[in-house]
Amino acid sequence: MIFFILIFRGKSYLKKSITYFCLFYFSQSFTSAQELTPRAYWPAPNGTMVAVLGYKYSFGDILTDPSLPISGVDSKIHVAFIGYVQTFSLFDRTTNFLIELPYTWATTTGNILGPLGELPGRRVNSGIADIGITISINLIGAPTMDLKGFQELRNNPRQILGASLKILAPTGAYEQDKLINIGSNRWAFKSELGYMIPLEEKWLLELEAGMWIFANNDKFIGQTRKQEPIYASQLHLVKRFIPGFWAALNVNFFWGGRSNLLEEDLKRNSKFGVTIVYPFCGRHSLKGGFNMGLVTESGENFKSFLIAYQLLLN
Repeated sequence: MIFFILIFRGKSYLKKSITYFCLFYFSQSFTSAQELTPRAYWPAPNGTMVAVLGYKYSFGDILTDPSLPISGVDSKIHVAFIGYVQTFSLFDRTTNFLIELPYTWATTTGNILGPLGELPGRRVNSGIADIGITISINLIGAPTMDLKGFQELRNNPRQILGASLKILAPTGAYEQDKLINIGSNRWAFKSELGYMIPLEEKWLLELEAGMWIFANNDKFIGQTRKQEPIYASQLHLVKRFIPGFWAALNVNFFWGGRSNLLEEDLKRNSKFGVTIVYPFCGRHSLKGGFNMGLVTESGENFKSFLIAYQLLLN
């Protein structure tokens, strides 16, 4: 992915300082276990506020809800999203609050699995998807800090341990008599631990491990649909170039998620991706990403492209 970037070379301390923390929080994906999120636990100065506007395109064997009893899937899913990040102090530790609102439009074809076998189907739908809220806190290595403390951390990175809780609320468009919907009509919760290890001055290794837990959908075509937890792990190798400009190689592995509608596990896969963030004009940055299947044992073999604009508000 190639970006044409405007580069601002202001000489004042303030402009340089703003560039130092023109942040990078926004996650790569609004899907559940497939997400690849480098630098999710990299801290920011207390009071940092970031607005995000972005677009993601996914195509291939993918569903807005991967636990549906559909095979031979071919989808084209577009997601436009807005988000807001606020950094604050909790128990004297750096803490982030993120809210993300996606709007999705998609076309999906596939074979619906039923008592009479497989029947071909097609669905075109659009609407607001489930709202996501994430709270993350740095447990070790990143106490609440001002701009000076953040610059010291950048110059001398240290090991950081963080924890987060992500909540997906059932706010998305949903029709209970339709098999494929934008919303999932259920609550979902992901708890995660993230560990960042400085390898050299400009290199970071990040390890993340988490688990998704799903509530039941009791309005699924006249029945209740249940899903077991999904376990997910991520590994990121991050290269920092200049303040605010970094790139990452990402890989994950996720398994579990057995649904009461199917006999086999729906998730036992791995994905690979790249992420690039570049700042410009002090308070602005662009984020680009791409990911694809690395090991696919059970469906969901798709590719995704992401581009997002991020604005530092404070």
